[in-house]
Amino acid sequence: MLQAKHLVAGAWLGSDETFKNTPIDGMPDKFPRGSVELVNAAALGAEEAFWSYGYSTAKVRAAFLREIAKQIDLQGDDITAMGVRETGLPEARLIGERGRTTSQLKLFADHIEQGDYLDRRHDEALTDRQPLPRPDIKLVQRPIGPVAVFGASNFPLAFSTAGGDTAAALAAGCPVIVKGHSAHPGVSDIVAQAIHEAIKICGIHPGVFSLIQGGDREVGQACVQHPLVKAVGFTGSLGGGRALFDLCAARPEPIPFFGELGSVNPMFILDNALENRGLEIAAGWAASLTMGAGQFCTNPGVVVLVAGKTADAFIEAAGEALSKSGEQTMLTAGIASAFHSGRDRVSSTTGVQEVLTTTCDLRGATPYLYRTTGEQWLKDESLGEEVFGPLGLVVVARDKDQVLEIAKSVVGQLTCTLHIDSEDAKEAQALMPILERKAGRVLANGFPTGVEVCDSMVHGGPYPASTNFGATSVGTMSIRRFLRPVSYQNIPADILPADFN
Repeated sequence: MLQAKHLVAGAWLGSDETFKNTPIDGMPDKFPRGSVELVNAAALGAEEAFWSYGYSTAKVRAAFLREIAKQIDLQGDDITAMGVRETGLPEARLIGERGRTTSQLKLFADHIEQGDYLDRRHDEALTDRQPLPRPDIKLVQRPIGPVAVFGASNFPLAFSTAGGDTAAALAAGCPVIVKGHSAHPGVSDIVAQAIHEAIKICGIHPGVFSLIQGGDREVGQACVQHPLVKAVGFTGSLGGGRALFDLCAARPEPIPFFGELGSVNPMFILDNALENRGLEIAAGWAASLTMGAGQFCTNPGVVVLVAGKTADAFIEAAGEALSKSGEQTMLTAGIASAFHSGRDRVSSTTGVQEVLTTTCDLRGATPYLYRTTGEQWLKDESLGEEVFGPLGLVVVARDKDQVLEIAKSVVGQLTCTLHIDSEDAKEAQALMPILERKAGRVLANGFPTGVEVCDSMVHGGPYPASTNFGATSVGTMSIRRFLRPVSYQNIPADILPADFN
């Protein structure tokens, strides 16, 4: 059952103003709308919780993360049913996303118990060193304080209430204030209930987690500007993320803004791979492009290849494969409207040719495919802007040298992909230094949709893919975003932080 309230430092609170979700069928549910006052109460609760939770042992935090995962799984059927209603995502996708969310919580629990993330260092005292002795110095990573997290529209579980940013902050020892996304408040409500139950079972200070539902721009601004908030995690649009990033930088005390903002994830198909496997790659690209109605930050929206008969055959095969994809429901009417606007922008651009056009209803999405030349790409930056949905653009380069020019013109990306055969090694070697400067993850002979949660994953990249090129929002390294190094000089062992033990 829904609480249909905010969870603020252990208390379920209502609001005078309300909003409704937009289910794909059935009657909508009513939820309270967030406010600046609620943000302030949540921040005060988080700060109070930090004095205990921030100084707790890794064992305590790991047990808490595992209990959250357990409680989410216990609510699994209700989460799936609500997620299908609110987002239109298929049941199998939501079950898989829940598994990813709970597995991530348990992975982070294992990781912090191992202790490697703390980067502990120790330079022992050299009392006899001349001309001056050296003191005993120890270093360890310490949690930074309360963190604000913005739920993502396209992942109601894995990048929302108990998703990657929340899990990483809690693992680090930081209380979390979540601004829930209005696209799936019901899912956020049920997940918050699971976290609340875990808090009670583990005896954690209730201020360690708050969920504020909905709310206008003022509420989001309050989350990033509150003086007790020490960092922000965000997954969303370039425009919205950049506005919040600027607010973080303009604070009297600037704070880090870890924003994932958008990417077209270009794929470069080299000559021999195109000749030998072009039709196979086209089919795989079509499947990746339309997966989840294209509503993935790793959706491969752009393909680059060299002009010729094999390029034409690839485009024809991709169009044919895409034409077999039926209409899918998008997460919200607003996302669908933005997709249709992006389609109109691309289709009306000079030098862009339509390969496949389709029709869809107001909240639906069907695939579109366009082609353009390398020359047109290089002179029109708008072609590199993300269209969030199942839209693909093939850039046909004049020759291999122009492929290098196109690669250099690409802005920061989450991923770049190479499709290569062994005979393409020389050309691939020329591209690799460029692509690793452009993206946080470089793939070979695959598709970027699907982000493995593991120690070595980087889900981030140079701006505008993300606002911090040195961070990742997926994988165990994401915990480091919410830590800072502290040195302890000549501090007795019995008063050092528990993380040294």
